[in-house]
Amino acid sequence: MIEPPERCAWAGADGPNPDPLMVAYHDEEWGRPIHDDTELFERLALESFQAGLSWSTILRKREAFRAAFRGFDPAVVAAFDAGDRERLMADAGIVRNGAKIDATVGNAVAFLAVAETFGSFDAYLAELVPAPPRQLPPTARGGDIPATTAASDALSVDLKRRGFRFVGSTIVYAFMQSVGLVDDHLPGCFRYRATA
Repeated sequence: MIEPPERCAWAGADGPNPDPLMVAYHDEEWGRPIHDDTELFERLALESFQAGLSWSTILRKREAFRAAFRGFDPAVVAAFDAGDRERLMADAGIVRNGAKIDATVGNAVAFLAVAETFGSFDAYLAELVPAPPRQLPPTARGGDIPATTAASDALSVDLKRRGFRFVGSTIVYAFMQSVGLVDDHLPGCFRYRATA
């Protein structure tokens, strides 16, 4: 019998009721570098919506979020108006938080401005976040994964300066993990040193 691969504990694969969305997210997305601006905007928006909630809640609502926010095209979201806000607040498929909805629309405007200044949001991130992605040492354990770093502090401050909201350092660090700006897969996880 083939043993299943070992994963980071947060993916919940070894628990009594594994969440296939969390396992797939861990295996296929978390920590893999993303360079497409629309995908980057989606991840930033979803991390902002996740504040105070579990990531599994956001993953279960992800397709509804994509439909509600028109594929997270920042140019489309930046043009949302009061009618769109009303539509979003009535959409039971997403997190109906007015402050987070307003922040996402405002963040789309700021995102486009950053992309205009730097050529792309990806180029902006490359300028602010050291490369290659930091990886945990071979002796690391779950408690060694930080919630924030000096890099997430700096990126958070700069995003806020540029008009972004719901981008505190903890949210920004989760975003950095999500899009492969850091690699926090633990030693023993089959994705450790496999992120590409």
